[in-house]
This record gives sequence, C-alpha cells and structure tokens, in this order.
Amino acid sequence: MGGVVRSDEVARTDKVMTTNQIPPTSSANDSNRLGEVIKLGIDVHIEKYVVVMKIDGSAPERAKRFTPEQFIVWVHELAGRCDQLYSCYEAGPFGFNLHRRLQEMGVTNHVIRPINWDEHGKNVKTDARDATQMVLCLDGYLRGNHRSFSTVSVPSETEERRRSIPCQRQSLIKERKRLAAKVRGHVMYYGGRLQGEWWRPKRWRSLGEELTEHVLALLEPLRVIVLVIEEQIALVEQRLEEMSAVALPKGMGTVIFEQMEREVCDGGRFDTRKQVGSYTGLCPSEDTSDRRRFQGSITKHGNPRLRHMLIECVWLLIHWNPDYRGIVKWRDKLLEAKLTKASKKKIVVAIARQFAVDWWRIRTGKATPDHLGLAMKELPAMSG
Repeated sequence: MGGVVRSDEVARTDKVMTTNQIPPTSSANDSNRLGEVIKLGIDVHIEKYVVVMKIDGSAPERAKRFTPEQFIVWVHELAGRCDQLYSCYEAGPFGFNLHRRLQEMGVTNHVIRPINWDEHGKNVKTDARDATQMVLCLDGYLRGNHRSFSTVSVPSETEERRRSIPCQRQSLIKERKRLAAKVRGHVMYYGGRLQGEWWRPKRWRSLGEELTEHVLALLEPLRVIVLVIEEQIALVEQRLEEMSAVALPKGMGTVIFEQMEREVCDGGRFDTRKQVGSYTGLCPSEDTSDRRRFQGSITKHGNPRLRHMLIECVWLLIHWNPDYRGIVKWRDKLLEAKLTKASKKKIVVAIARQFAVDWWRIRTGKATPDHLGLAMKELPAMSG
C-alpha cells in the first residue's frame, strides 16, 4: 500500500540531527564501537533485506543480506555500537511495519518516495546498487541537503486502518471495470456491441433478444461476479457514510468527503498551498530555460486516489455549486458554445487544483465556505 508522499517543501520541515549536532562519544576506547553515526540503506523484499552501511564519513561498505528476522537482531546489536543510528527504505507494498519496529528500537528511520536510482541510464539495476544510492542520499539528507529524497508521511496505525477502507472501494471499482471490459470484448468478438451497465436486471433481460444463447452463457458467470462486487461496493460505501455529522458543500457526497479525509489523514502537515497542490499532482509540468517557458500536462506527482476524487467532486460542484469562486473564474470558458470535451476536462483539472487548496484552508480553519463562495448543505437533524 502506497504511502502519503510529501512534497520537498514538507520534507524540508523534518527535524533531523546532523552529524555536527551529535554529542561526542563517551566510550571512544570501546573496541566494540564502530563509530559515532551509522547510516543504513535498506532494499526491502519479502524474504530478504539488502543493506548497505556507512559509518561516519567513510565510504559505503559492501552490501549485506539478511532475512527479516536476522536483520532485526543485527540492528539491535548495531544500535549498541554507535551513538546515532539512521536508516531509510523505499515506500512500497510492505507498509510501515518495518518503520515502526525500527523506531521502537531507537533507530531514526525515514520512509522515502521510490526513486529510479539509475540516474545515468546505465541499464544496470541491482539490490546492492539501490541500497548504496539510498545510504548516500541519506548521508546527504542528514548533512542538510533535503532534496536528496522526498520522505513519506507515515500514518498512525489508526489512520492506516481508516485509509484501507476507501482503498478497498477503489480496488473493487477497478475490478468491476475490468470485468465489464472483458464482457464487451466477448460480445465484440461475436459481432455485437455492448454499452452501459449490462449486468442490471432490466438491461440483462433485454440482452436475451440481442445476443445468442452461446454468448449469454459466456456472460452469465461474469455477471454473477460483477453483482457480488456491486454488493460489496455498496457495503463499503455504507461504512464510509457512518460518520459524525459534518457540513459539506453542495455536490460533495459523504463518500467522497470520507475518502479525501482518510487519504490526507492530517491536513495540518501542509504549511503552504504549493505543498497541497504538489501533493495532489494537479500542478502543470514545466520546461523552462533562459527566456523560454513551456507548461505541459499535470505532473501526476503525489496521491493518485486523491486526485481522482477531487476531479470527480468538481464535476458535481459545477452543477450544484456554480457560485464557488473556482468555478466563477472559469464560467465564461465553460459556457462557450464551441468548448470541446478535451478543453472542458482541462478546465475541470484547474478547478480541482484550486478546490484542493480551498478545501484544505477550510479544514484547517484558514478560510470559511462563505468567503470562498461555497454553498453548504444543511446538517441532518440528530435523532434523540
């Protein structure tokens, strides 16, 4: 499960102890000591960890390989042979269990955004090379170069469990789309064409007049699976709707709100609107040199699930909240008779970027809905 990637500006606020701040050792004559500061770059796999160690200002050592259990024992021993022990590994499918375990052992660990370590295009990628590059970047990060890598905001265990629910919903929706496309392929193969939600009872009954018995027999097992997925999606959405009453803008449903809240976890970790925009990945890419400046498509850097939710929400806001300032800014363009679908999508992306910042301001108390032109729903009456 992917983590929540912070922008370089957010990573810059991390408080780390540089090598100049580390107190002098009190047992310099201890023969078991390796050094004052030890850094570890860890390339994590399910059955083994590849680790490169860097002691003080020396060059990185040769890579070592451990099983997960052996690694924990080794780190526990290593922590007693130095004053400060730092480590880093890339965010990935293994979550944050290793990070929490290292923190409990007194290791200052950083979970970092995955990077293509083959910067020079040598087309040589090994676990040892990745771990070496990680420990070199960690060394630079601790010396004050916070552009060495981008750290990942590690959610609490409660936040992680809360976020897994909307992630599950997105996975179910993706699987439903995959099966629907597979069915359309079956029908196309036999010369037909299928559109819409074909698994619905009314539409399914009408297919008996359009398709042959052979094709219907191929579709029946897939329809059963899709119906089960539909049922599970409804159950997940019901869980998301079971929340305390919160005033929402017209057009933003409870499910979208809950998903956005659980993805962001804590909006207070952003200090500026630029950090919010970078996190959504809705900022335009840029290629600037000398007097030439070119801005292209969005960077898609950050949280893809949040990006999709924001765009989905804006399509609804355009209809239900036309006086929102982000929509008013683009109203003339949206009402143009010759506006193409592609142009309208670009405008929606621009509004979504603005809404992400404005919603962050509302949730952190920096602005009010009235100030931004957002019409809010009435809170439901509380029973009892």
